[in-house]
Amino acid sequence: MRQFKRVIFASGNGVSRAPMAAALLKEQLKEEGFSDIEVISRGLIVQFPEPLNQKVEAVMASNGLTWDGFAAEELSDEDITDDTVIFVMEEKRRQQVIEKYDRAHETNVFLLSAYVGDELEIMNPYGENLQIYGMCFEVIRETVKKLVPLLTDRNLTTIWGI
Repeated sequence: MRQFKRVIFASGNGVSRAPMAAALLKEQLKEEGFSDIEVISRGLIVQFPEPLNQKVEAVMASNGLTWDGFAAEELSDEDITDDTVIFVMEEKRRQQVIEKYDRAHETNVFLLSAYVGDELEIMNPYGENLQIYGMCFEVIRETVKKLVPLLTDRNLTTIWGI
């Protein structure tokens, strides 16, 4: 049976939604006792290693999460191995990843919300007020709660479509 070892959340510049999702999933997996799954966040367009968006940092801190030393990194083909699954926040980003990266394809790149059975994409809070970032965080938290059982079920049919 094929097992995954890495989950990548990827979004635009990689300083908002992807790190929120990664931090939340790391926390959930730790609580569930799954320390063998690496969770990282990546940006799709990263010109330099930016820190977390300040509003994201504030929202995460108010929810007991921190990410010391965070610096956005661009997704690379080297990040994508046979045991990697990638989640994006928007369908256009899923298509972008599949088209741009040789190791990315329909069976390892998914729209996060659709994967867990939700209808709407996860909104991009960029440029909005702190309250909107907080709402985005809550949506991601609920989505990650739905994702955890899918990732921790060692029946990989749900993940790999095999």
